[in-house]
Amino acid sequence: MAALVAHEGDFADLENDPGGKTRFGVTEAVARSAGYGGDMRELPLSLAKTIYRSQYWDAVRGDDLPDGIRYYVFDAAAASGVRQSVLWLQRALGVAADGVLGPVTLAAARAANPDQLKARLLSQRLRFMAGLSNWPSFSRGWSRRVADLLEV
Repeated sequence: MAALVAHEGDFADLENDPGGKTRFGVTEAVARSAGYGGDMRELPLSLAKTIYRSQYWDAVRGDDLPDGIRYYVFDAAAASGVRQSVLWLQRALGVAADGVLGPVTLAAARAANPDQLKARLLSQRLRFMAGLSNWPSFSRGWSRRVADLLEV
């Protein structure tokens, strides 16, 4: 969680960010769906952690993924959504890409070389982001994040 929050930062309300107001990377829409009714500048870190656990970590089956890849799948889910993160993982593994992390994807992930899989997963992610319309606004930060993840 500390690594994720370091990348996401505290409060932000950036013009070209479709997520709108965020704190610790949690969008206002996600916070509201989790029952938070306060000012986004005051979203408690404890609630952000609860949201990340239930809506992202558990959704990508972080506890079931191999150690060498689980954080990267989780970080991608937090940044771009669970389905997109799983699609990147599946494409990196060369299995059918349906966006659902099931037994075939898990078995392939467990059998893969974690360093090679990490590189392929992050390549999928970077290619996707470079094609987004808001890439010019966020490319430096997104590229730094992927570079940081490559170094871990």
